[in-house]
Amino acid sequence: MYLAELQELASVEEQLAESLLQMAEVASHPALKDALVHHREQTEIQKERLLSLLQKHRADPRAHTDQAMQALIGKTGKMMTMLKGNDLRDAGLIASAQRLGHYEIAAYGTAAALAGQLDLRSPRDEGQSNCCARR
Repeated sequence: MYLAELQELASVEEQLAESLLQMAEVASHPALKDALVHHREQTEIQKERLLSLLQKHRADPRAHTDQAMQALIGKTGKMMTMLKGNDLRDAGLIASAQRLGHYEIAAYGTAAALAGQLDLRSPRDEGQSNCCARR
């Protein structure tokens, strides 16, 4: 179950990275663009950590697709095309980014809880940043 959760997280990060790029492209306010780009950079780093961890466990990182993230991103895409006007679209992007971020946090919390139940050493103990203490 723990490895399946890590695989789901890899899917979350993969999908999120692409979505954040699209969101940054349509954002009009420079600070919002910068925040979305920065979040994407952090997401890419986190994705690499997850891929490394999955490789250590000899688990296929593409074995699971997180369908909840797919749905949230689909909703974000729909919102980006529906909202007219820069200020309104930017407000929608902020709301979507919060929704996506909260889902991501919840997924990491689940993985951390599973790791704790299994008495697994954290990646930090192995010389890496702790993937399950992301946010």
